[in-house]
Amino acid sequence: MSRWVVANKKADFKALAAQLHIDQVLVRVLRNRDLTTYVEMKDFLYGGDSAMHDPFLLNDMEKAVQLTLDAITAGKRIRVIGDYDVDGVTSTFILVKGLKSIGANVDYAIPNRIRDGYGLNEHLIDCAIEDGVEFIITCDNGIAAVEALHKAKELGITCLVTDHHEVPYSEVDGERRYTYPEAAAIINPKRHDSTYPFKGICGAMVAYKLILAIATKTTVSPEIIRELREMAGLGTVCDVMELKDENRILVKKALNDMNNTVNVGIRALRRVCEIEDKPLSSYHLGFIIGPCINATGRLENASMSLELLLETDIRNAIYKATELKRLNDLRKSMTEEGMNKAFELIDSGKYDTDRVLVVFLPELHESLAGIVAGRVRERYYKPALVITRGEDGLKGSGRSIDSYDMYAELSRVSDIFDKFGGHKMAAGVSLREDRLEELRDRLNGNCTLTEEDLTEKITIDVPMPLNYVSERFITELDILEPFGVGNPKPVFADKVLLLQGKTMGKTGDMARFTATKESGGQFTLVLFSGLDKMKEKISSKYGEDAVDTIFAGGYRGTSPVEMSVIYYPQINEYRGNISLQYVISDFA
Repeated sequence: MSRWVVANKKADFKALAAQLHIDQVLVRVLRNRDLTTYVEMKDFLYGGDSAMHDPFLLNDMEKAVQLTLDAITAGKRIRVIGDYDVDGVTSTFILVKGLKSIGANVDYAIPNRIRDGYGLNEHLIDCAIEDGVEFIITCDNGIAAVEALHKAKELGITCLVTDHHEVPYSEVDGERRYTYPEAAAIINPKRHDSTYPFKGICGAMVAYKLILAIATKTTVSPEIIRELREMAGLGTVCDVMELKDENRILVKKALNDMNNTVNVGIRALRRVCEIEDKPLSSYHLGFIIGPCINATGRLENASMSLELLLETDIRNAIYKATELKRLNDLRKSMTEEGMNKAFELIDSGKYDTDRVLVVFLPELHESLAGIVAGRVRERYYKPALVITRGEDGLKGSGRSIDSYDMYAELSRVSDIFDKFGGHKMAAGVSLREDRLEELRDRLNGNCTLTEEDLTEKITIDVPMPLNYVSERFITELDILEPFGVGNPKPVFADKVLLLQGKTMGKTGDMARFTATKESGGQFTLVLFSGLDKMKEKISSKYGEDAVDTIFAGGYRGTSPVEMSVIYYPQINEYRGNISLQYVISDFA
């Protein structure tokens, strides 16, 4: 059961709407995104290249550019070392493609998730020495690779770190003491001494900034810059960065570019995923293209994804993209199996009193633990840790809720772990199997979450009558895109009377409803998930006959079933006919 609250932030909505030439409802949504002034709202809606921040505002950028250009001039062998997720793959692509375009002798290495773990390590330094590498650039990693970078320096390799993760620190007498690796230059907006205006950029954006900075000293073609921008946008969305400030500007441009992409690999992925003819949104990046790229790092090797993005022959690209889609379909199947096992365990009653769910799935592929933990968190709205059996003991990933700082709570029981890390909303752990039950007991023993904390809160942007919506209004809503973290899809609510329903989908778990309001009119509502829950709620209040009547032809006249719905309006086009429909995301 979710708890609905209405956002109630104040502003002169009428005056701002007139200045911005938009509907007052949109101004209310912008105010709910913590934008307060006309200038802030105008920049959010219409900001362009001038609102992007100068790459040289990043600490060490000038030094990094000169070191890189000197290495290229000297003909040194350069190696880019990335990571196995989408941000790591796209940032590696950006550096390799950008540097090759200006004549660099550059190759790449991406760690294997199972064998190497995350980021730069001493094994990768040994490989670089064997291959005669003299210059290393990390991307989406490196800020915590203290031992590996120390070894590289001792062996005479010049290292440049580009990263966006938090700088490791320890607290001594209440004071933070930061530990930086020994690198010739460190570009990271989260440096404690950083004055960069916006800290929330991903690894791919940091890599893109480096190439932009290099482009001020040499020639990088506009076509290359456009392709790199696409990848920075893909990395931004898939690494779940906030879509505000320069992230929003870049992602809007990247989506526009990708609709006519010059990248053969992206074109192939769009074709095999059957989204070739659809205008791309952040949804397509985050839930269709991104997962295909991620699947190789989970089940095989992320170099497969990078090879696809670097491919120039469309036939080869189609073959490689098909393999990525196959792996992602396998990953989805494995995730579904793991998720159902987790739900079975939790629903068995063993976890009824647990406020923190620690679920042991020994057979689950360790790379899928985080995804399954996220699904468990969504279903039960409780912090969730999913633990699997790895080669060297147990490994697990956690996903949290707003009111539970997972990293802080794991820190309180840190003696249980061989290793752990993360942040407030997500974490990774490794531990011995004989400590598993102790972990569950202690996390729950320490837990102070209340029933209110464990009730998901949905904030309604505007309680808005269905009949306020028009095609023009929906077109205006489009200027708020792209949606994502920091700029969620607006949430509207209204009260309706259900007249008639018809199930949809292969398994009949979706439905289309005809509804009315007390003031009259007819509206089409669609529900893509939660139909059983809706039927149960209707039955509990109006009786089973009410459900039967709705789905067996409907009421003649006014329906007795009154329902409050949270919805988002959209234009439905079917066989040339255009109509308004309202997608229900929650109901009461």
